[in-house]
Amino acid sequence: MPLSYLTRIAQTPAPTFHEGARADLISELWTGLGYVTERDEVGNVLTRITPPGTEGRPALLLAAHLDTVFDAGTDVTVREDAGRLTGPGVGDNSASLAVVTALLRDLRGGGTTLRRPLWVAANVGEEGLGDLRGAKHLIARHRPHLGAFIAVDGYLGIAVTRGVGVRRYRAEFVGPGGHSWGDQAPSTLHALGRAISALYALHLPATPRTTLNVGVASGGTSVNSIAGSAQLLLDLRSLDAGVLAELDARAVAVLHAAAREVGVKLRLERVGDRPGGDLQSGALLPLVREAAREVRVDLRLASSSTDANAAVPHGLPAVAVGVYRGGNAHRTDEWVQAASFAPGLKFLRRLVDLYQRSPVA
Repeated sequence: MPLSYLTRIAQTPAPTFHEGARADLISELWTGLGYVTERDEVGNVLTRITPPGTEGRPALLLAAHLDTVFDAGTDVTVREDAGRLTGPGVGDNSASLAVVTALLRDLRGGGTTLRRPLWVAANVGEEGLGDLRGAKHLIARHRPHLGAFIAVDGYLGIAVTRGVGVRRYRAEFVGPGGHSWGDQAPSTLHALGRAISALYALHLPATPRTTLNVGVASGGTSVNSIAGSAQLLLDLRSLDAGVLAELDARAVAVLHAAAREVGVKLRLERVGDRPGGDLQSGALLPLVREAAREVRVDLRLASSSTDANAAVPHGLPAVAVGVYRGGNAHRTDEWVQAASFAPGLKFLRRLVDLYQRSPVA
């Protein structure tokens, strides 16, 4: 069962940009199952299963991300109590990696005849400022060889068919600083405050759903110093690419205006650009529905930002599906339901089998 892999995976730290130790573990597990693995330029782990007679046919790429939102040094001990396993990152995305690994184990035992190549990846950089760099790299590099992309991420019973577009900025206000009594220099914290207030005053349409969030703000050195630097991280999202682009332009204008009005400089860096839109999952969705029906799981369609977003610019049919039940994602008390792994694995195995039998590709 996937549970035999989960604790080892979850207790191997994998902060975004530092997924190496977990990538080593996944490579070891998959190699131990008899698969040839490779590590690409950005750190993704990939195995390509190409049965005789399937050479040259478009591959189905399954991918589960390696990284978690937790910093190095976080206690990632997994605790078990009354059928629940609890710990930072135990679900997102350790549980998905465990189910994918169990799928590879089961494929070795037969029962699924592969009529097309199956590629399986454990990719880097899905969370936070990772900006989907692992999935983006995989798809950009291998697009001519791929027929569809399935991101394994999230809760059982949810299928993501529309990608939420995301733009992210790091804004740093820079000034001379000085003494709070002896100098009269402009304060970068003043600019930061004006910027945050003006950002939240921007009109956001209710439809299509569009959001703005300043997730991190900091600056200054002491109570009696004029702040010489202040920073914020800004997250912009929308279901519509045009609305997102327009909000992007307005938000950037607000940041420049705040710096200009206070009299400090602005250093602005775009640190995230996740393409959004229709994932072109129309041909995949009937297979997802059938697999869910067979394991008696109610299916709900959703819009979200996942690795599947990376497929949008390439016109590659994609969907993101969950394979476990749990809660409190991105919290240190995240939990997963142990009993959900069996239906989650059965669902994923059946989805792969249905794809192999379908005329999708």
